[in-house]
Amino acid sequence: MTSMASMASKMSVALTAFAALVSALLIMASPASGAKKFYDDDPIAREPATEDASGAEEWEIKLIIDLTLNTFTRPGDPTPNVRAQNINTIDEVPDSDWFTNRILHTPLSVDEVVKGPLTSGPPDTTRWSVTRPKKAGAAPGFTARDGRGDLWFLQFDAKGYPEAATGAILVANKIFWALGYWQVENYLVTIRPEQLEIAEDAEMTPPSGKKRPMRMSDLDPVFYHAHKSDDGSYRGIAAKALSGKVIGGFKYDGTRPDDPNDIVPHEHRRELRALKVFGAWANLVDMKADNTLDTKVEENGKIVVRHYLQDVGSTFGTGAKGPHDYDEGWESLYQGDKLAKRLVTVGIYTQPWETVDYDYEENDAIGRFEGKEFDPTTWRPRVPNGAFLRARPDDDFWAARRVMAFSDEMIRAIVKTGGYTDPEAEKHLSNVLIQRRDKIGRAFLLPINPLVNFALSDSLTFENAAVAAGVADEAEAGYSATWFSFDNDTGATTPIGETQATVEPQLPIPAGLSDRPGDFVKVQVAAAQSTNEAWRKPVDVYFRRMDTGWKLVGLERLP
Repeated sequence: MTSMASMASKMSVALTAFAALVSALLIMASPASGAKKFYDDDPIAREPATEDASGAEEWEIKLIIDLTLNTFTRPGDPTPNVRAQNINTIDEVPDSDWFTNRILHTPLSVDEVVKGPLTSGPPDTTRWSVTRPKKAGAAPGFTARDGRGDLWFLQFDAKGYPEAATGAILVANKIFWALGYWQVENYLVTIRPEQLEIAEDAEMTPPSGKKRPMRMSDLDPVFYHAHKSDDGSYRGIAAKALSGKVIGGFKYDGTRPDDPNDIVPHEHRRELRALKVFGAWANLVDMKADNTLDTKVEENGKIVVRHYLQDVGSTFGTGAKGPHDYDEGWESLYQGDKLAKRLVTVGIYTQPWETVDYDYEENDAIGRFEGKEFDPTTWRPRVPNGAFLRARPDDDFWAARRVMAFSDEMIRAIVKTGGYTDPEAEKHLSNVLIQRRDKIGRAFLLPINPLVNFALSDSLTFENAAVAAGVADEAEAGYSATWFSFDNDTGATTPIGETQATVEPQLPIPAGLSDRPGDFVKVQVAAAQSTNEAWRKPVDVYFRRMDTGWKLVGLERLP
């Protein structure tokens, strides 16, 4: 156990690193007594991991305690309405050992999203040497080495539900990789029991508690609960063991005390808050610490902790044991208000999930997944978490833009990787994902000023993300812009010219705009007149004059 002195030392390191990182990451804070608003490296593209994390050790997150706290309390920072704390000065999430910008940020081809995290190639299935039983999770499975000696975690479809769990894993794996999360490599395999042997050093601990050598008969319960094909084989997923040392998972609130680079409370990390939207789209109902994984890896000559969203299989309409319950995605396991209404009305109070038509429920491979009644603003996981509960409209907006970046062609190609033998099942899953995607756009791109992609050269240009996504028309009366010169040392602003108006998302440069390298300009841009009040609230945009032209260095959408 870590001593108090050791903990104090780590806290000191963490606080020192926190002060350094905040100055680089937290955006748009008012300059205080000589502090600059922007620095030469703004906007940073990668979150710095400056400290060596070799001291990070394996820890166990007590699942029941964690789920109880998230169900009945609001763990994490009690301060309301806190802006995400790991965003850079242009309101984006830098790359890190938590997240890698992919879709929307980088043009991805259909082939790239279909490949996803698959870089090593599939296992050599000529030989499987079982090394131990599966330690966690509901799906039947075990750990084994393939013919090359590589370590894999194998799991199978539940009895009676062929293709359900394996298909969901394969499809969700590609989606969450494209969204930016660190993912495990998952491959579709076919296993026959006669292919297996037990490794000489394989051990297991039965209910008696006394460890003993593993026997072939120990696999009988695995195959009893797994779905057996007509030819006697079992369809499964082979997940490749991660490089580095596994040291447990991460929580959705607080920080890991033995990782000196983990200094932003997890409830204030935008990529974790964004799972509220991404989870709603894919119906990822099982968002808990037990489905995450941290590993220690070497990076740029030092040890860092990498954070994986490891298990995204409880998605769409099914989970490890079969179809989701009817209320999953509609309600959390405990919602006091709904429970009270049911008690008061003696069960008469009903919810949409009690009457929704799943219209393809009879297909065991898909389960209960629909888009007609889906409302992304009311979607709920089984248990909420600290990051989910802190998501603000700007976090939802950021996430929704990435969901909308998936084209119909991409979605259909990703779904095809699920290996569904029924074309109608594949078609249904694709159609529902497209339907839910469009609802995500309408729900989260409209309630906030949606102007993006600002650039300044001979004119100021920008784009309306809601219009580009096809969920809104251009502002009726166009857009307005008010210009200021900006003093980066003091934060003082001086108006430049009059407020400009335009029908198109493009404005000329006002007379008097400085072209001296090192100078800054601030522009406030909003819809000139709109029935959507949120669009009339301006976005504050900052540019810095470089030798080669103007560079976008700042964007404030919400304070």
